[in-house]
Amino acid sequence: MNYISGGHLMIAVIAKVPVQPEKKEEALAAVKKLMAEVAKEEGTLYYTLNIDEKNPDTFIFIERYKDMDALTVHSSTPHFKEFMEQAMTFAAGAPEITVLNEVDTI
Repeated sequence: MNYISGGHLMIAVIAKVPVQPEKKEEALAAVKKLMAEVAKEEGTLYYTLNIDEKNPDTFIFIERYKDMDALTVHSSTPHFKEFMEQAMTFAAGAPEITVLNEVDTI
């Protein structure tokens, strides 16, 4: 196993959030507000919102953290908790979250 960041495995997260089509603009506004705060998190290295053309009503977040502690900090911030509460009003179902241990990178 190749450790990437000072002896700690970096963490990648893929989160898929189904969104009610009629609430997509509301959801995008909430995501933009969230991302402005996430950008200030020290251990969050990469955080993007993506949409698959084949499934445009599902938001796909691709995230990268310096280690599991950074992911834990992110998940416990007030702005993330606020976003998750807001998501209950526009989500069309439960999110699908995959947490990955990064083995190697270029």
